[in-house]
Amino acid sequence: MACGSTSLWAGEATWFCCGNAWGSCGSANTGACGTCQSAQNMAAWPNLSSACWDITRPDLCGDNMPRRTCGAVMNVRHQCSGATVCVTLADCGPRTKSFCGESSCCNGSCRTNRVIDLTPAAFSAIGSLSSGMVPVYIYE
Repeated sequence: MACGSTSLWAGEATWFCCGNAWGSCGSANTGACGTCQSAQNMAAWPNLSSACWDITRPDLCGDNMPRRTCGAVMNVRHQCSGATVCVTLADCGPRTKSFCGESSCCNGSCRTNRVIDLTPAAFSAIGSLSSGMVPVYIYE
């Protein structure tokens, strides 16, 4: 399955650690799918399962995101630079409901709410880990 170009969502991307120690990450669990690794281009999605949805609740921020499950692939594009990375879903997250209304902007255009978490490898492909979050478009 390859990354596509059909628009799926837009919002903020953040990063998280999973699996074996790598770069700035210590050892962590391998996520809801059991496959997550910080050194791979992987991501966490708020509607990975009904159990995940119950934790992340993006709907409380106005985001009724579609269900995508373990192994689904997405193309994540940084709104400002246009840099893209193809990721495989491997975990549940981010906890969108905890960050309703938060925004990241560039060139006068903003994206709101944390809608995808990327592993450090994936996040580094589109932005600097030190930025913490970036506005993105998500395609499948």
